[in-house]
Amino acid sequence: MLVLVAPGQGAQTPGFLTPWLDLPGAADRVAAWSDAIGLDLAHYGTNADAEEIRDTAVAQPLLVAAGLLSASALPASLTFGAVAGHSVGEITAAAYAGVLSEADALSFVRTRGLGMAEAAAVTETGMAAVLGGDQAVVVAHLEKLGLTPANINGAGQIVAAGTMEQIEALQADKPEGSMKVVALKVAGAFHTHHMAPAVATLAKAAEALSPADPVLKYVSNKDGLVITTGADVVARLVGQVANPVRWDLCMETFAELGVTGIIELCPGGTLTGLAKRALKGVPSVALKTPDDLDKAAALVAELTA
Repeated sequence: MLVLVAPGQGAQTPGFLTPWLDLPGAADRVAAWSDAIGLDLAHYGTNADAEEIRDTAVAQPLLVAAGLLSASALPASLTFGAVAGHSVGEITAAAYAGVLSEADALSFVRTRGLGMAEAAAVTETGMAAVLGGDQAVVVAHLEKLGLTPANINGAGQIVAAGTMEQIEALQADKPEGSMKVVALKVAGAFHTHHMAPAVATLAKAAEALSPADPVLKYVSNKDGLVITTGADVVARLVGQVANPVRWDLCMETFAELGVTGIIELCPGGTLTGLAKRALKGVPSVALKTPDDLDKAAALVAELTA
């Protein structure tokens, strides 16, 4: 079974959208999306620097747009058995699964990005990845410092979130058995109580949506469960911004479903990297440029040979 995954915030890099805009019709689609949500996606995906695209209100719509654009460029012969996204990537996954239209997905993520940026501005907060160590030991250490294990990503990676003072305390006192602590290029303590105001904003925005049930297995960040109704998917998208991401449980579900290959949408690399360590032997392709589309087709050909 082939699984499609969509990356979350932090995967963006300056200029990453540039080669994708050369695909037939891509520039026009992105221009129309930009007009619809009031954000120049082409500019931010091609000419903006790292600091500009670090802005939550920019990064989140940009990532969903890139995911949708790369998904539409995949060969028609590819058939996926399941889809999942990491954090904001869940909105990309919801659109691919038919739960949300592209227009609704982009409108919703625009609201999400603005709401989370506003919540993040209240207190100076951040996130840092803890690499290595026993999960129980790491989580206990984070809680001792007042931090939240916001992303439990599996493969020996847990992302802590909290105030900058708490992040600095973690860098000075890393958990026993861990290799290192790496500060992340995000502008807030996502998936923690600091994002509670954004939950209320998204709940109101969700009232305008008319979600359909997923047309393929949709694996949720909340607990790794396969969600079968559109209403439940949207409810989880709303609550997700203040709840931890359990990507470890998503990967466990992929294994239980019989995953044979993984393709990660643009800007790919983060989730396939985790899969290589947690789902050993499962081949994967990360879509970074359109040149990788041929690699995705080759992977499918290999799996079906």
